Amino acid sequence: MHPLRVIGLTATAEDIYLALVQRGPAPPAGLASTLRVTPDAVRAAADELTGLGLLEPDGERLVARPPRAALDALAEIRAKELGTLRDSADELARFWRDHHAEGPGYIEIVRTEAAREALARRVQDEAMYQVRALSIGPTGRLAAPAQVAPGCLEALARGVAYSVVYGAQMLRDPLAREAIQTCVNLGERARVFPNVALNLMICDDRFAVVTAPARDHQRRHHIAVQRSALLDGLVGVFESYWQMAVPLPISDESMGDAGTSPTDDARQLLTYLSGGLTDESIARELGVSERTVARRIARLQEVLGAQTRFQLGVQASRRGWL
Repeated sequence: MHPLRVIGLTATAEDIYLALVQRGPAPPAGLASTLRVTPDAVRAAADELTGLGLLEPDGERLVARPPRAALDALAEIRAKELGTLRDSADELARFWRDHHAEGPGYIEIVRTEAAREALARRVQDEAMYQVRALSIGPTGRLAAPAQVAPGCLEALARGVAYSVVYGAQMLRDPLAREAIQTCVNLGERARVFPNVALNLMICDDRFAVVTAPARDHQRRHHIAVQRSALLDGLVGVFESYWQMAVPLPISDESMGDAGTSPTDDARQLLTYLSGGLTDESIARELGVSERTVARRIARLQEVLGAQTRFQLGVQASRRGWL
């Protein structure tokens, strides 16, 4: 069970909170000794928990606070962030339309596939400390199969930190899963979100490459964005996705299609869930009660090790159940 890691807290912060809930208030030094971590790590984790309202100091001891109110407040904040993200996407779309023909100096329209490939390779070759990315995989009618981006493995090997939010649909593609697995094995931090809108790569804080599919999905639009308010906005878009996305602790077993095949009923239930149907609608379609639907969903979450329904969809996609 990792109920706090899925919202972005560190493993140490989660361990401290669970220890305080289970054993009661304790001093930082005692926690450091019990959990076999450094005092600095305890202080940093305590700051994380305090910031979320899950912990408060009581003299020389740390005391866990009830989680419901704090996490409900966090859920409200994340919902507002999602609304802000949509507004930002609309604003960026208007900005694109206004500047597509003859943009300012910090925007470069990339008009050929060769130029896009060269620009994407620059991201891998020139990154000095980090690459942040959103990924929906290859787009366009003539897109190549999913693969590790050229230069990515070399960048990971020289210590560049990669943080990538993948669209959930990529987990249904065996080639994409294999590419993700390769990168994660070398240290990439991966998360997944159901509705990633475009491909984005940010090289340090110096420039970004945006690839947005056209509505007909038969061609791609590419732009390079240099240091500017727009680049700052793209960084903000990535960070919003990162906060809302679910961590993807990938292993060889979880990425493969191995495992017990789902029953027809389970596959149908997962299909309805992925389509956004409510429990009431699913119950009506299956001819059962809402309580039965909730019980079946809970059982599937237990089987696939999912804490939330979104994670259930992710795990089912990994295994090829959808």
